[in-house]
Amino acid sequence: MGDKTHGTHPHAGAAGRAATADHPSSVRNVVLVGHSGSGKTTLVEALALASGAVNRAGRVEDGTTVSDHDEIEHRQQRSVQLSLVPVNWDGIKINLLDTPGYADFVGELRAGLRAADAALFVVSASDGVDGATRMVWEECAAVGMPRAIVVTHLEAARANFESMTDFCAEAFGHDDPDAVLPLYLPLYGDHGADGHAPVVGLLGLLSQKIYDYSSGERTELVPDPTQLPRIEAARNRLIEGIIAESEDESLMDRYLAGEELDLKTLIGDLERGVARGSFHPVLAAAPAPEGSRQGLGTVEILELITGGFPTPAEHELPAVTTPQGKPCPPLSCDPAGPLVAEVVKTASDPYVGRISLVRVFSGTLHPDETVHVSGHGLADRGHEDHDVDERVGALSSPFGKQQRTLSRAVAGDLACVAKLTRAETGDTLSARDNPLLMEPWSMPDPLLPLAIEAHSKADEDKLSQGLARLVAEDPTMRLEQNPATRQLVLWCLGEAHREVALERLRARYGVQVDAVDHKVSLRETFGERTAGRGRHVKQSGGHGQYAICEIDVEPLPPGTGIEFVDKVVGGAVPRQFIPSVEKGVRAQAARGLATGYPLVDVRITLKDGKAHSVDSSDAAFQTAGALALREAAADARIDLLEPVAAVTVLVPDDYVGPVMSDLSGRRGRVVGTEQAGQGRTLIRAEVPEIEIGRYAVDLRSVSHGTGRFSRTYARHEAMPPPLAGKFREKEQNGG
Repeated sequence: MGDKTHGTHPHAGAAGRAATADHPSSVRNVVLVGHSGSGKTTLVEALALASGAVNRAGRVEDGTTVSDHDEIEHRQQRSVQLSLVPVNWDGIKINLLDTPGYADFVGELRAGLRAADAALFVVSASDGVDGATRMVWEECAAVGMPRAIVVTHLEAARANFESMTDFCAEAFGHDDPDAVLPLYLPLYGDHGADGHAPVVGLLGLLSQKIYDYSSGERTELVPDPTQLPRIEAARNRLIEGIIAESEDESLMDRYLAGEELDLKTLIGDLERGVARGSFHPVLAAAPAPEGSRQGLGTVEILELITGGFPTPAEHELPAVTTPQGKPCPPLSCDPAGPLVAEVVKTASDPYVGRISLVRVFSGTLHPDETVHVSGHGLADRGHEDHDVDERVGALSSPFGKQQRTLSRAVAGDLACVAKLTRAETGDTLSARDNPLLMEPWSMPDPLLPLAIEAHSKADEDKLSQGLARLVAEDPTMRLEQNPATRQLVLWCLGEAHREVALERLRARYGVQVDAVDHKVSLRETFGERTAGRGRHVKQSGGHGQYAICEIDVEPLPPGTGIEFVDKVVGGAVPRQFIPSVEKGVRAQAARGLATGYPLVDVRITLKDGKAHSVDSSDAAFQTAGALALREAAADARIDLLEPVAAVTVLVPDDYVGPVMSDLSGRRGRVVGTEQAGQGRTLIRAEVPEIEIGRYAVDLRSVSHGTGRFSRTYARHEAMPPPLAGKFREKEQNGG
């Protein structure tokens, strides 16, 4: 955050040269957070251009021409997945982690947060801050992650930087609004600072120097006297905010006494406040003019990152254990320490196969060395646990669509690793002779079901391998083979997530699938006591088939299952055939009666029957038992049971009413509410699973992206008769 006045920075990286790091002190890992359309990717491109990593905005100059189609495809791809852009500034390697703004891809965002040591929250001056971005801010605050704010789209009509700064202080600075303050003020043209005039420069409030960007290079200007009152007010507020962060208790008294404080002291206190996550500077950004390198604020942002954000060595590392779960001493970010790295993203390349983006937390990772892969406790999502040795392939740094070779990756750095065939996202890489496992990061639970079938026999042959690769890349997906409905279900985070999964199956793995209606595991039960008689008597030459049995059926409480009771007297049914009757009854119950769904929660009592000394057999009494149960169902009321989920919804207080109303419209019963702190309420409800198939999407709409929910199976209970009638009609019509 110095006062350099220059065009191209003397220590910017040359275009086409891979950014490298030799020590954790020369690395900064920064994740960009913001809603879709806030300008994150454009800002990354502007920073890459200003640093010299690229020669043209949106392009990586590698001696080849990037077509418009390829460029559009690349931009769309980046909008739904985490991407890494490393740049050099002042001898510091900055790993810029660009995250998707869509809520469906929050798994990519969480991976970016895991790999980073600080965050830039990108806020559009025309759109403001959405609820999901505020929630991420609070998550970062809970772990003390350093954060700064970059305001984009200042060229939009009615956009105003000061108003946006106040808005950000209100949105993000709940506990201390004075900790969210601008470091620079954008200056406007002759038409005044009404947002309609183009932004032409930035004033450094501490240095009181104005830098003009209208020519595409940063040059110093003389302050406009008409701007002085605005400048002075903002500067005083910034200095007071910095003093509040200082450990020097005499600064405030000296400042109030009129003493001009040393600029170096103020900058040092500012940088310490930013690094420890208690002060959050606000900066402005705008793209560079055509044909130039530097846009508004890009140099200032790079200087903030290198001077104010912490090194990886200052960031507390996740806990580690042995693969068996035994706690290990805390790690330090030491290149000479034990090797511990983590796969934060997995992707497939059509030419080199699987590529793993890895954050090295401790030690140094070298190409062609053998490492131990441990992970990762997500067997319920279709991800098997790993405890294997693998040989690392080449190490590289991404540069557009290229991968540039690295000789090593030191603690604190990020690198791409080729040919890790077993490692998946979330897995830990460690030394073969000292295997370790990192504490996993929080993964959102996928709650939108997608039932799929192979489109053809050829697709069926490739489906299993394609799905395995898909879930290996994305731990926020869960693959389920539902034994009750016999459906293959891919659980996703939302509709966009679902569409991307289908497209990846088709484009990457050559598997065409059809989406089918997702089924829930319905059940049947008897609604009243009844009786049935099964008579299976056939004679067709030789041994015949003879079995007669009589049963009583009565309903039982939910969750009881099937009870079989033998009350035969006098040997009417020989003892050796009573298990046969039970087997036939249970087989018929599993097949269902009225609608084909399994029968549950009944007591079936065998009370009488007849047998033949020659023609009776195990098979005959199995058939008779099934016939008796079907006859009992013919004249009785059969209730259709539906699964009910226990649902918890965490939502801001402002949306409690709409959410509860929506749950009621889904035949839900709210069983309680409780305050969850930070202006949020936890709603507990019981809702039929049929009604919440799309709740992952609908809750987002009702709560404006701020609600979260979880669900667990509670029980089966009777479906309302009108709805049950529709399901029976659907089954009878082959639906």
